[in-house]
Amino acid sequence: MDPMTQSAQISSSQGLADGQNSALKEPRPSDSFLSSSPVALIQSSQVKDLIHWRDPKKSGLVFGLSMLVLLSLAAFSVISVVSYLLLALLCVTITFRIYKSVVQAVQKSSDGHPFKSLIDKDVSIPPETFRKHVDTSLAYINRALKQMSRLFLVEDLVDSLKLAVVMWLLTYVGAVFNGITILILADILLFAVPPIYEKNKTQIDHYVDLARTQINTTIAKLQEKLPGAVKRSKTE
Repeated sequence: MDPMTQSAQISSSQGLADGQNSALKEPRPSDSFLSSSPVALIQSSQVKDLIHWRDPKKSGLVFGLSMLVLLSLAAFSVISVVSYLLLALLCVTITFRIYKSVVQAVQKSSDGHPFKSLIDKDVSIPPETFRKHVDTSLAYINRALKQMSRLFLVEDLVDSLKLAVVMWLLTYVGAVFNGITILILADILLFAVPPIYEKNKTQIDHYVDLARTQINTTIAKLQEKLPGAVKRSKTE
């Protein structure tokens, strides 16, 4: 073989190997998207400890504050609730500031401003963090737009029919509950269901598997009978 040709083949094979290695090293967009999804947030150790009541005092405090805010929003407007919360915060900080000033005047001490450590703390948002959250939000928005386009343009007839059924059921839910009531119920379920599921995991998983199997069987039958339904492959 000609030495020039052999050299060219070796360099091309090395370039191909380097390209494959760099492709393996580069993270896929889907991996970063899944790692920053709300499911990953709920499955984080801190959130799981809260909703599973690992520390009853901390979980009770978070649950009580969240319920207080939601019940306040149910009774008052958003502007009133925010104004009262900020007013309460100001009352606490102003009272503490005056108290420390009086104590310093009586004791003739020079401790300085009681909130000096917090004032000197940098509370600005780094540009990298801001861009990261913007990119994550953009990924969610693009995914939602693509999903809406697929559903409302009836790419898959079964999925569009399922959306129509869900929207029809939500009309009845909306006639009974408002948004704040649903959020209150969701907050209660968020802190009540995980401990119950943890204690009865085997029985609940058994019935959930039966229900999932029945639903998948029904959907498969509908996909075979309805015209224009896109049949999903088993690999999806």
